[in-house]
Amino acid sequence: MEPPILPLRKRPGPFGRLRTNFLAGLVVIAPVAFTLWLIWTVIGWIDGWVLPFIPGWLDPEQYIGINLRGVGVIFFLVFTVLIGWIAKGLVGRSLIRLGESLVSRMPIVRSVYNAVKQIAETIFAQSDKNFDKACLIEHPRKGVYAIAFITTDAKGEIDAKLPHDERIVTVFMPTTPNPTSGFLLFVPSSDIIELDMTVEDAAKLVISAGLVYPANQLAPAKGAIPLPTREKEAI
Repeated sequence: MEPPILPLRKRPGPFGRLRTNFLAGLVVIAPVAFTLWLIWTVIGWIDGWVLPFIPGWLDPEQYIGINLRGVGVIFFLVFTVLIGWIAKGLVGRSLIRLGESLVSRMPIVRSVYNAVKQIAETIFAQSDKNFDKACLIEHPRKGVYAIAFITTDAKGEIDAKLPHDERIVTVFMPTTPNPTSGFLLFVPSSDIIELDMTVEDAAKLVISAGLVYPANQLAPAKGAIPLPTREKEAI
C-alpha cells in the first residue's frame, strides 16, 4: 500500500516571515528590557530615599553638575556595611540592646519593630533556616498533587499533640503565581514525595504556572528509545 501523499505546506509570505521574526526578537528583548528597567527603577527608588540624607559636600552633583544615578545605592551599601561591622562589636551590641530596651517600652512601636526584625532575620540572616527540598503532596484531595517545600520536622507542642505513628514534616505550599503566599502544612513523611529538582527550579515551576520546567527534567530518560515521528502521530 502506497503511503498517502501529504499536501505541501504553504510557505509564509513576507508579512508572515516579518511577524515570525518580530515575535522571535520580542522573546529575546523582553526579558532583557524588563530586567534592565527593574534594576534602573530600583536604583532610582533607593537614590530617592538616600540622597536627601547625604550632606551636600559628599554629593558628586555639586562638583560635576550631573545627577549620577546610583550614588545613593553606593552610599547605602557603604553605610550598611559600616553599621554591620559596628553591630558585631561589643559597643555596637550594647547600643543595640539599649535601643531595643527603649523600643520595648513603646506599645505600638514595639510590635512593629519586632515584626520587621523577625522578617528581616528570616530573609537576610545567613543560617540554615531555609527550604530543604522540593516535594509533592496530595492537595486539595486524593489523586491531585501540589508542589511544596520541606522546611523542617515538626517540633514542640505541634509534634506532641498530633496523633501520629511516624515523623511529621513541616512543609510550605506556595500559591501560583505569587509564591510569597501559601499554606503551612504538617504532613506525615509517608505522604511526601521528594523531588530531585532544586528548590530554585521548583520555585520557577510554581511562578510560571507550570510553563518553565528544569532543562534536565525535559531530557529523555537513559535507555529510552524515542519513537519515530510517524509512529508518534499515529499514537
